[in-house]
Formats: sequence, C-alpha cells, structure tokens
Amino acid sequence: MTRPRPRIAAGSHDLAVSPALDAFMGTAWAATPLPADQRVPGYPEFARRRARLSAAFPGERLIVPAGRLKVRCNDLDHRFRPHSAYAWLTGLTGEDQADHVLVLEPAGPEGHEPVLHVRPRSPRSGGEFYRDRRYGEFWVGRRPDLAEAARLTGLRTEHLDDLDKLLSGPQPPTRVLAGTDALVDQATGRGSFVQDDELAAVLSELRLVKDTWEVQQLQLAVDHTVAGFEDVVRALPAALRHHRGERWIEGVFDLRARAEGNGPSYTTIAASGAHACVLHWIRNDGALDPDALLLLDAGVETDTLYAADITRTLPLSGTFTPVQRQAYELVLAAQSAGIAALRPGARFRDFHRAAMRVIAEGLADWGVLRIPADQALAEDNGLYRRYTLCGSGHMLGLDYHDCAKARADRYVDGTLEAGMVLTVEPGLYLQPDDETLPLELRGLGIRIEDDLVITEDGAHLMSAALPRTVTDIESWMANLLS
Repeated sequence: MTRPRPRIAAGSHDLAVSPALDAFMGTAWAATPLPADQRVPGYPEFARRRARLSAAFPGERLIVPAGRLKVRCNDLDHRFRPHSAYAWLTGLTGEDQADHVLVLEPAGPEGHEPVLHVRPRSPRSGGEFYRDRRYGEFWVGRRPDLAEAARLTGLRTEHLDDLDKLLSGPQPPTRVLAGTDALVDQATGRGSFVQDDELAAVLSELRLVKDTWEVQQLQLAVDHTVAGFEDVVRALPAALRHHRGERWIEGVFDLRARAEGNGPSYTTIAASGAHACVLHWIRNDGALDPDALLLLDAGVETDTLYAADITRTLPLSGTFTPVQRQAYELVLAAQSAGIAALRPGARFRDFHRAAMRVIAEGLADWGVLRIPADQALAEDNGLYRRYTLCGSGHMLGLDYHDCAKARADRYVDGTLEAGMVLTVEPGLYLQPDDETLPLELRGLGIRIEDDLVITEDGAHLMSAALPRTVTDIESWMANLLS
C-alpha cells in the first residue's frame, strides 16, 4: 500500500495566494528611482584600481564574484557582505550585492572593459517581488536596477542571467577568484579557465598600500571604535552586575558598531580574567570579576567596509593591582618597541622581533623564563613563545586581517611602504593552569593593539585617542565613570 506523502511546510510565512490577490499585487505601484547624481563613496578611486589589476593580466578575462548568500538556519540567511576584492574594485558594499559578478573583459591594447553582472529589480508584474523570500524586494528591500547600478559605479552593466551565456562556447584565457561563488566556480571549471591562486594574490598585493581615501575611511573606523570603547567603560557598572557581563560588553560595543557603520569588523572579544588567555575568545559568556582585567578586542567596520582593530586591557575596578601593572607595563614596553620599528624600508617582521625581544627579556628578568633571553629568541629555541605565542600584528584594510592572500615576499617577508596600514599588538597570555608560572601571574591575559599608517618618515598612530599607559587608562576610566 502506498502511503500518501505528507505536505511539507516550506516556511511559516508561506500562505496560499489567490489569483485575485496575485492580480491585485501587480497593479498601482509608483516609480521609486534613485537620485540621478548618486555615486558610490570614493567613486573617483575605482577606475584607477581596476586599471592596476588590468595591467597585471593583459589579454585575460578576470572574474571577481561578490559571493553568495549562506544559510544560517532553515530559511534564514546570514547577513551578506560582498567579497573585499569585489568591493575594492566596484565600491558596492551592500547586502543587495549577493550573487553579482564583476568581469574584466580583455579589450585589446586598451586593457580591459569592466562589466558588472547584476540581478535587476524585482518587477511588479509576476510574483517574485512579494513571494521570493530570498531576493524579492518585499522581503529584503530595494536594489538598484541595471541603469542605476551603471550610474552608481560608472560600469557597463548586464543582466546576471547573461553570465551563463558569456561563460559558454569558446573562451579567452580566464582567471577566476575561486572559492567565492560556487556556481561561478562550477561554470568555469573547464576549458581555458584558470582557477589558481595568482589572481587572489595580486588582488591582495594591490591593496597593500592604501590610497588617501582609504586611509580616511580607516581613520573613520578607528574614530567610531574609540567611541565604542568609551561606551563600554560607561557601561561597566551595569555589566558587572549581570551574570553574563562579557555579553553585556559585547552588546554595548556592537550597538555602536551597527549605529555608526556596517557592524563589528569581526566578532567582538570581551574576555574577563583567565578568558583573556584564550587568543580568540568569542563565547563571551562569563561574568565580570571586579578584581580582574577585561581584554576588549573590537573594531567598527564602516559602511564602506573598512575595518578598525583595537585592543585594550582594562582593570574592571578602575585601578591596576601591582601585579597587573607589572604585566601590563611589560606588554606596553613591547608594543612601544614595535611601534618604534615602523618606517618605510623596514622589514615587515622587524616590529614583531622588536616587541618579542622586550617580552623575552622581561620574562627572563622575572625568572619565568629560566634561560637567557637571547637563547630563547633563537629560531631553534623560541621557548618564550609559551607565554605570548602569536604574531604581533597584521595588515589592516577592507579585512581586519587584510591582504592575507598576498605572497610572502610582498607581505610577511617584504618591506614596509608609506600608505600601508597595520596593527601592532603584542600580548602576554599566562594560562591559569601553567605550573611554570608563580601563582600571582596565572590567569593574566594582556594585549594592547593599535592601528597605524606608515608615513614617509615613520608611522602615525591612528588610535592615539585611546590611552595606553597605566596612569592614562586609570584617569580615562575615572572620568568616564564619574
């Protein structure tokens, strides 16, 4: 006997639509054009960026997808953020960019013609605009039509559906930013298409030196982040009373990030006490101990998707204890040594080495490191790393760990240039169960992180508005809490 198949409910909002309602929904809609003079922020910069990419791959088609929506749970997608390379080349940063694709089409001696393949607006005839929960404008909001997208960006635009036709039949040599859009990868996984790492590497390397507009956006991200840290200090009395005070801190900072920008640059780390010894603590489910330290690692991402990345370690009582002060001042001295090493022509790794020398010498002076600092710093030893472990900084830009696909000789083994933006963030992570440590040091986690832009003669501290010294932090907290 064949059992009848049960009806599957596609979603709680899926209600039957009568022919009468469908006909009614297709009538009497006013036009809602975007302002004719609206352009993407930073509009003059993008043609120069595309020209630099074009010069790196003469005669080859280049495909840079924005990326696709990802399911969070059942019929709910994660908030969409376009791939940073797509945003860097187009200036389009919104949630409406899901599935869109930029193609740089070879155009002979002239280089490339950029063509943007986009999904048009939901027409008011037919049911897509009110029945398609993923792309219908009743569900997810208005997006530009093809002509509007062209005006916004200065690019020729084509219907997204035409991309399949472009990728069929004889093809020129083509490179794809692979791993960004599975359907594009599938469509280009044959013939003369090249899905290697070179396009991703070049796109990262072109972003290593920021233009003036990018530095301004990064400074804006830093300024909003400073405001978020001030919000957190003002909220400490309420957070200390809550059984999940770390979550309270996270929520306070993230409110500022969403109010002023696109949101947090990354998941906020609000780590109290020994949680600060976990390098990427994002559970943020602990209570706050008023006698402990709070490590807050957080950043605001602007609407243009530029990221700040700042860490402060604060005494929840408002005053450092003698042991906390001792440990904090060692990390501060390490960070200051790292910052002093920043200048054009310096090796990227120089600031990390400078900071780690201070850490190793301090640990040796304390008696924690039972061998001389020079021996511990040797490449075939490295025992000091038990207490600090990770690198002391990274590039900063559209990603909070920016330019990560760049080749080593251009980035981690390369030299600094004016216009590069990076963080300096040494830390001490003295685990609560580490029996090589005296009891009073166990469970202390301290990181100090600032954002800097390399200048012609050194580096500018973009996050100077946040205090770094023990005295300045205590005074700053007292003023905000008064």
